[in-house]
Amino acid sequence: MTGRVEVHRGRYYDSVRLMQVSRDVLAVPGVTEALVAMATELNLELLGGMGFSTDEVEPCGPNDLLIAVAAEDAEVLAAAQGVAAAALAVSAVTADGATLAAERPRRVETAAVDANIALVSVPGANAFVESMAALRRGLHVMVFSNNVPLEQEIALKREAQELDLLVMGPDCGTAIVAGVGLGFANVVQPGPVGIVGASGTGIQQLCCLLDDAGIGVRHALGTGSRDLSQPVGGVSTLDALDALDADPAVEVIVVVSKPPDRAVAAKVRTAAAACSTPAVVAFLGEADATLEDAAAEVVALLGGSAQPATAWRRPHEPRPRRPAIVGLFSGGTLCTEAESVAARAGVGGRFVDLGADEFTSGRPHPMIDQRLRLEHIAAAIEDPATGVLLIDVVLGFGAHPDPAAELEPLNAAAVGRGIPTVVSLCGTAGDPQDRARQAAVLHGGGASVWLSNAAAARHAAGLAAEAM
Repeated sequence: MTGRVEVHRGRYYDSVRLMQVSRDVLAVPGVTEALVAMATELNLELLGGMGFSTDEVEPCGPNDLLIAVAAEDAEVLAAAQGVAAAALAVSAVTADGATLAAERPRRVETAAVDANIALVSVPGANAFVESMAALRRGLHVMVFSNNVPLEQEIALKREAQELDLLVMGPDCGTAIVAGVGLGFANVVQPGPVGIVGASGTGIQQLCCLLDDAGIGVRHALGTGSRDLSQPVGGVSTLDALDALDADPAVEVIVVVSKPPDRAVAAKVRTAAAACSTPAVVAFLGEADATLEDAAAEVVALLGGSAQPATAWRRPHEPRPRRPAIVGLFSGGTLCTEAESVAARAGVGGRFVDLGADEFTSGRPHPMIDQRLRLEHIAAAIEDPATGVLLIDVVLGFGAHPDPAAELEPLNAAAVGRGIPTVVSLCGTAGDPQDRARQAAVLHGGGASVWLSNAAAARHAAGLAAEAM
């Protein structure tokens, strides 16, 4: 066994790209451990926990890049390092097709050329400076970074209002602007719908449900999960509503969020009612609202009719041994919706958002790297208190390239122990992971698969109720 840690001073990459590179390096046969990440305090702790000595990398900080690999032998190690180097290389293509090394812009001022929007994905402590610089250059800003202090979010959004610009985020994981996906976005057809959402996977699920109904999306503007809190006051949501209402290509507006502050929710409802464009408001947890219901309302406004949720059901699912659901999710909104649906059905259980900050500090998000969630699923299968296993699988740009391949053995193991498994598959037919193939693999492994998260939760609750 051999290993090596490299430190590249002052070389910064956004977290999504580094998560993908870590995954690519881990996929090299013979690699046992890999971490490609910025040298934050948490990542240095993770490095030590993986068995690497941190003495050789000090002093370093959050603006320095770590590449740590443990492998079976020196040949594998060299191959893995080559994969990391190739994945992190920056290149540009000239007009005649030649590939040249490109200089990485180091600030917003040098990166913003013929642009009207900046995507900021730097450590949370640095996001305010770069986002404010972008605003003052006249750019709208999508702040992918999380762990940005609340007072800085408020300051950014107030500045944006003064400049007639929009701030999406912080912690904005998903957006579509004029048909172009940013962050964790799905491949959707262009169309007349404009979405504003304080929830990433909520936007994704809504986009996918509409795409399956033959309805396209023009814009999906994320605002960050704190926007509808009392301190922020829904600044970006209200600004996004105005922007969508002013776009003549938008025929229906949808607002989607996990439960907001009540006073802020009232302001948003008033603003939505005042729009000249028909608007649908879906605050999950209020009045039994689901993303499925919101999609159906949009379809009706555009003259269509709602179709039953597409599903691949098991013909003979095992009877649960306990009336309890264990929901292990990568999407926070999907987790919230599923728990709410189960509660209304009178079924209890344990619902965990494994994409929450407490689980993703110092490690990749489960939409990219499923290892932590696989461990939780394996533990739930062994737990005698588990009645029904409910999980989500989120497809799209930036997500794991083949999540079903890793989940299929666990689904089969669950069924083998008499635990019915239900999967909420969030994706479109055009997503790079091939949704039909993902569904086939998951179903073949023993799971019931649903394209509607609410429908999956209802099915799981129905199964759990059989054990009461």
